[in-house]
Amino acid sequence: MHRETVENALFRAGYLAILAFMLLPLVVVVTTSFSESGQLVFPPESYSLVHYREFFDEALWLAAFDNSIVVGAGTTIIATTLGVMAAFGQELDDGGAGRLLAPLVLVPLLIPPVILGITLLVYFNKTGLDASYLRIVLAHTLWATPLVYFVMQSVFSRFDWQQLDAARDLGAGPIRSFVHVVLPNVKHGIFVGGLLAFIVSLQEFVMALFLSNHSSQTIPVLAWSELRQSLDPMVSVVSTFLILISLLAILLAVLATNLDWLSRQLS
Repeated sequence: MHRETVENALFRAGYLAILAFMLLPLVVVVTTSFSESGQLVFPPESYSLVHYREFFDEALWLAAFDNSIVVGAGTTIIATTLGVMAAFGQELDDGGAGRLLAPLVLVPLLIPPVILGITLLVYFNKTGLDASYLRIVLAHTLWATPLVYFVMQSVFSRFDWQQLDAARDLGAGPIRSFVHVVLPNVKHGIFVGGLLAFIVSLQEFVMALFLSNHSSQTIPVLAWSELRQSLDPMVSVVSTFLILISLLAILLAVLATNLDWLSRQLS
């Protein structure tokens, strides 16, 4: 065997082993969700859909699931808007302000979520912002916006800005030139950035724990509360739903970034 063949085989075996190690916790979570027992046991002694039926009959879990979707949707809208505007503005301004934007956007990701949660809780209480949904959405936006920004920064770096200049020379205003020239060329990147923002919001726990109340608690917060009392398989059920939603979002993101390739394969 050639040395290059051996090295390639070892490299593939290595990253497959790492991938299996990373996916093992997901396998445990999904498997235990089908357990017939009332306790988390791995491997399950018997399998059943009883806990999935209980989930759809449990108003508390359904309310938390709805809260997560509402918060995720709000975060996606605000973070995507801010991220796209910031990246677009930086491309138009190559001066000192534009160069300072990237480090400033990165700051929220460098602060521990516990610190952010406590600080935002004190701040929102001082400002009288009692709308719990909005508090969580704004907190999640601090983490989601940088991800959208960096995605759009990469997308805009491949955009031909001469098209925008041509549209402006032909009399199109800033809004019209953006909608009809820039947006069609970067819409897939915006879609991917929005999906990332939604996933971040759906999975975030620490800040939501500080900022939510009983009526606005999200799935991760409720799951943590339930785990403090008992090892209930219902936690594995809702975790499985979150995993499936995240995988679906990733699949949509992959498809969105490879639509041209996909259309060639299907044609």
